[in-house]
Amino acid sequence: MLSFYIKGLALVFSIVPPYFRSSNREHKQASPVTNPSSKKVIYAALAGNALIAVTKFSAAAYTGSSAMLSEAIHSLVDTGNQLLMLYGMRRASQPADRLHPFGYGMELYFWTFVVAILIFAIGGSISVYEGVSKLSSPHPVENVVVNYVVLGAAMIFEAIAWWIAFKEFRRSKGDLGYFEAVRRSKDPTIFTVLFEDTAAMLGLIVAFIGLYLGEVLNLPILDAVASIVIGVVLGLTAVLLAYESKGLLIGEAARGDVVDGIRGIVEDDGRINHINEVLTMHMGPRDVLLNLSIDFDQSLDSSALQRAISEFEARVKQDFPIVTRIFIEAQSRAGHDAAQRVTES
Repeated sequence: MLSFYIKGLALVFSIVPPYFRSSNREHKQASPVTNPSSKKVIYAALAGNALIAVTKFSAAAYTGSSAMLSEAIHSLVDTGNQLLMLYGMRRASQPADRLHPFGYGMELYFWTFVVAILIFAIGGSISVYEGVSKLSSPHPVENVVVNYVVLGAAMIFEAIAWWIAFKEFRRSKGDLGYFEAVRRSKDPTIFTVLFEDTAAMLGLIVAFIGLYLGEVLNLPILDAVASIVIGVVLGLTAVLLAYESKGLLIGEAARGDVVDGIRGIVEDDGRINHINEVLTMHMGPRDVLLNLSIDFDQSLDSSALQRAISEFEARVKQDFPIVTRIFIEAQSRAGHDAAQRVTES
């Protein structure tokens, strides 16, 4: 079994379409959305899920277990999701063009939302359907030991993939708590894989308990119940992932410390009377659009004003590399307030 997985890992990585892999030259030209650490997490999950899916389908066909079939579907959906995430990262790394002047970074958020829909529509619904179907005609699981062996091997490899995703997430979250880090995260790739792997581990535990109790208590119906519970776990995972992806897809501001830092750079300058507005939006995990409305000192001539704007732009990009596009509007405070009142009315 171990040698099968080791050989399989090498096979999966060898057949991953070259389209999903970027050369060094492409990395240099890619937009800031590209994150090699995120790709490492996804590749690890992809390899593990692809191999586990094949093994689970084989075991489900051999033993007739609904819980095992649900787990197999789960792993198959996760494998497809990892391919979609890689596709999204590839699309998001395209340079800006005439039709998309701000780049394609938000494609990553779109494909993350698609992943959530697939987990719910395919993984969750089919698992529940399989469980409900077996409730009407429960039958004993044959060769249950085979399921135990497969579940045990799957737990080991899912745990490895989960640990890789968890370590990367823990590194990226900084001093934030885990739930707060998920809520504030602008890179959905890592927490998506972490959600999927966590759901996978829970599903394996549920399947194991269902099979064990069904055998010990001679209640085949518990195998069907386990399948339904696995579907519910997948559904809840999909809802949580969709909720987090929605905010990113419709546009989220940069973190508070970034906005405060930008304000500090501008406010400390004697050429500024007032900051009218600071607007930020993530166009990708590491791609922030910044719009500043500033009331400059009226004594500045056009040359001094241009020099001040250039200095602000250079300083912001130096201190906050994720800010890739900056638009600075010179406007009096009274003029800005008047425009705001017109807009609000």
